[in-house]
Amino acid sequence: MTSPTALFQGQTPLAVRMRPTSLDEVAGQGHLLRPGSPLVTLANPEAAARAATSVILWGPPGTGKTTLAQAIARSSGRRFVELSAVTAGVKDVREVMQEALTQRDLYGQSTILFLDEIHRFTKAQQDALLPGVENGWVVLIAATTENPSFSVISPLLSRSLLLTLKPLTDDDLRLLIDRAVADARGLAGAVALTDEARDALVRLSSGDARRALTALEAAASFAEPADDEAETADGSEPPQITPEHVAQAVDRALLRYDRQGDEHYDVISAFIKSIRGSDVDAAMHYLARMIEAGEDPRFIARRLIISAAEDIGLADPQALGIAVAAADAVQLIGMPEGRIPLAEATAYLATTAKSNAAYLAINAAIADVRAGGFGRVPVHLRDAHYPGAKRLGHGKGYVYPHDSEVGVSPQQYLPDELRGRRYYEPTNHGQERDVQARLEKIRRILAGER
Repeated sequence: MTSPTALFQGQTPLAVRMRPTSLDEVAGQGHLLRPGSPLVTLANPEAAARAATSVILWGPPGTGKTTLAQAIARSSGRRFVELSAVTAGVKDVREVMQEALTQRDLYGQSTILFLDEIHRFTKAQQDALLPGVENGWVVLIAATTENPSFSVISPLLSRSLLLTLKPLTDDDLRLLIDRAVADARGLAGAVALTDEARDALVRLSSGDARRALTALEAAASFAEPADDEAETADGSEPPQITPEHVAQAVDRALLRYDRQGDEHYDVISAFIKSIRGSDVDAAMHYLARMIEAGEDPRFIARRLIISAAEDIGLADPQALGIAVAAADAVQLIGMPEGRIPLAEATAYLATTAKSNAAYLAINAAIADVRAGGFGRVPVHLRDAHYPGAKRLGHGKGYVYPHDSEVGVSPQQYLPDELRGRRYYEPTNHGQERDVQARLEKIRRILAGER
C-alpha cells in the first residue's frame, strides 16, 4: 500500500485538492444553497447569459467563500478570474474589467471576478470596481472576514447582495474529513481515522474547514506503517491516525481570532458582558481565548479598568483599584505570568456587586451640557482669588462645609438652570447601599431640609 508520505510528496495542499467542484459538494452553508437562492441561481448555466447580481460573502476563515465562488464559476460556465486584495492594485482591477468587457462583446462570455479580502482594498481601489459591477462587465464575488458595513464603500454595497456565511458545524467538518480520507483527490484511503482522532480534529479546527484538512494532512504524515508492515501485501489494513498523531501535528487549538477583525471585537465584547453578567466561568473562557491568541495584555487590562468603573462603581470601590493593579502588574512582569493578575482581576470583577450608577450619572450630565443646559456658575462658587474678583461679588455668601458640625452646609452648587437636577442615583447593591442612605441625608441638608 502507498505510504501516506509518498502520497503527499509533490502535491498541492489537501485543502486545495479537496475543494468542491460544484455546489452539491459544498459542506455547510445550507441557508445560502436552498433551491432558488441567489447563489444557486448564479451557478445555473441558463442564467449565465443574463445579467447577474454581484455578491459579497462575509464570514470567518475556512467557511467556503473561495470554494463557493469557484464552484459557481465551474457550474455556470462563466470565465473565472481571481484577484487578492493583498497583491492587486487599481491597475490590475482595470485590466480585468477591460478584458471582461472584451470577452463579453466579442465572445458573449461573462466573467466572474473573485476578489479575496476586499476589506484590504482602499476606497480608491474599491471605486475602480464600480464601473464593471454597475455595467455588468463582471459578476463580482467578493470575500471578506470583516464586517462589510465598515470595510466596503456604500456604492459597492448598494450594488451587491450581502450574504453571511456561518462557521461549519461539527457534522459538516466530520463529513469533510471523512471525504478527504477516502477521496482519490485526498488521501485515497492510504490512512484510516479513529473516531477519537476525528473528534480531536473537529475540536481543534474551530469550524474552519481549511484548518481541519491541514491538520488532517499533517497528522496523516505521522501515521506511517512500521518497517515490518511496509512490505505487507495489498489489502492490509492502512495505518490509523490516532489522537496522539493529531496532538503531534497540532500542539494547540487552532483558534480563529483576528486581532484587527470582527473576532477581536466579538471576544472582548463577550468577555466584558460575562463580567457584567457575573458569569466568572464564561469570563475566564474568553480571557483564555484572548491570551492564547496573542492578544495584547495591556488591551485586556484597559478593558478591565473600564469595566470596574462602568459596571461596578461604588457598589465595590475596591474593584477599580484591583483592575489598575492588574494593569500595573502586567506592565511589570509581562507575559505569560501576566495572565495570573489578569485572571485575579477578572474573577474579582465578575463575582463582586455591580452598579452602573456612576456611568449613567456622567452620561446624563454630559447629555445636559451638550444640549446647552449648563448655565452660569453660581456667584458664591466663583473664584475669588484674582484681583478684582471680590468687587464682582465672587465668593460672597459661600459657606465653608468644614465649619459645619456634619461637614455639609446647605447651599446651592448647580447653576440656576439645573437646580434640583439629579444625575447620580445609587443602587442598593453592595457598598452602594450605604452610599444611597448617606446621599439622601446629604441632599436634604443641601436643600435646607434638615
